[in-house]
Formats: sequence, structure tokens, C-alpha cells
Amino acid sequence: QVQLVESGGGLVQPGGSLRLSCAASGFTLDYYAIGWFRQAPGKEREGVSCLSVSDGSKYHADSVKGRFTISRDNAKNTVYLQMNSLKPEDTAVYYCAARFGDISSCLYVYEFDYWGQGTQVTVSS
Repeated sequence: QVQLVESGGGLVQPGGSLRLSCAASGFTLDYYAIGWFRQAPGKEREGVSCLSVSDGSKYHADSVKGRFTISRDNAKNTVYLQMNSLKPEDTAVYYCAARFGDISSCLYVYEFDYWGQGTQVTVSS
């Protein structure tokens, strides 16, 4: 059974950090582009950070550039999102996703084949 399971969300103060993890099972991430998306209440799901499978190119939303970093550990079949200098506007449910084949951006939700169930990140004092 194909599964992506996120963890690491929670409540953090502005300026703090969190690291999200996404463990894949039922398939190997070696041939998949990966991405982190988020959805705030009343808003559409948006791409945050994505990582290509071919050359390791990274794509970040302008709102998180310099603060968020995406990475993968193929040996552990796990994807990470390191989030630093968090802001209240980063509050959302965060989802990881995988696409068989490559990507050239982090814009299109419909390009991704598998999705996790999401983990809540709340940035508040």
C-alpha cells in the first residue's frame, strides 16, 4: 500500500523552527520528485518547496525563500522540510507529495501522484 506519512508539526512561536518529516512506504522515492505544499483555512493549496529527481534542483515559493529548506534521504525513504524564522502567515496544514518523474516548478498540485494526510503547523505567540 502506497503511503506518505507526515510528522513534526505543532505550535511554535514566531521566529522559531520546525522540521517536518515525510516517510514513504509501499514505493521507493528514488524515482520521484517530491514536494511540500500547504493549505491555510479558506485558501487554496500552494506549493512551498519542491525537489526534482534528476538533478536535485530545488524550487521554493517566494514567501519562504531563505527560510525553508527541502531535502531527501533516499536510504530512509524520507523527505524533510526544515522551516526557520517562522511567521504567523506560515500557519497551515502542510502536506508532502510525490510525483513519478520530474518537475520543473512547484506550482501545480495536479502534477503530484501521492499525498500525505497533512500535519498542522501553527505559528503564534
